[in-house]
Amino acid sequence: MILFPAIDLKDGKAVRLYKGDFATAHQVADSPLATARTFYEAGARHIHMVDLDGARSGVRQNGSIVQAVAEESGLKVELGGGIRSMKDVEAAFALGVWRCVIGSAAVSHPAFVKEAVSQYGERIAVGIDAMDGIVKTAGWEQSSGLPYLDFARSMEDLGVKVIIFTDIATDGMLSGPSFDRLAELQRAVSCRIVASGGVSANRDLEQLHAMGLYGAIIGKAYYAGTVDLAQAVKEAGDQC
Repeated sequence: MILFPAIDLKDGKAVRLYKGDFATAHQVADSPLATARTFYEAGARHIHMVDLDGARSGVRQNGSIVQAVAEESGLKVELGGGIRSMKDVEAAFALGVWRCVIGSAAVSHPAFVKEAVSQYGERIAVGIDAMDGIVKTAGWEQSSGLPYLDFARSMEDLGVKVIIFTDIATDGMLSGPSFDRLAELQRAVSCRIVASGGVSANRDLEQLHAMGLYGAIIGKAYYAGTVDLAQAVKEAGDQC
């Protein structure tokens, strides 16, 4: 299982939120690049980065930080937040990003997803963020009214191979992932699934691994010191 320690960027700082609420943003590290390097030293080879400013406004920011991490950390950067057009995808790849995550735009512009996947294959992932099983968009501030399983199936039909699923109720809460919803998603689609939100300890990662998931994102648990990343990497296996 691939581990994706995470850095969320807001106003140039590494922050975390509770349940996606921007009012709860608080800085968790002094330097995003230095933090990324500690991930590499622990054995991680991938990183999940989110431009929260871009996710909320649709205008991507923090590009210089993303580029520095892509070029200087040794990690493959998976980037989400504000990626809403082919121009955005190409600009992200120009920064050295390895994979782009399409979130809100997948709901509003599925044709964009189809084009991106057709051109870049598994370098494109779709982020499905749900509250009570309903997909939310615009930095989790708007409801789409779409059940997450139906939406996932529609994305698979467009050729999407990688889905990042976040149960918003678990995000930043250190309460454990939404194992039941993840299992339902596994049954609904054949896509590679990355679990996001709720990881509280190494035992959660062990359970996600046992489920056969492709990947897991580690956010607050790393910064809170409740996950031993080096040990998690050893248990998760090959990270390349």
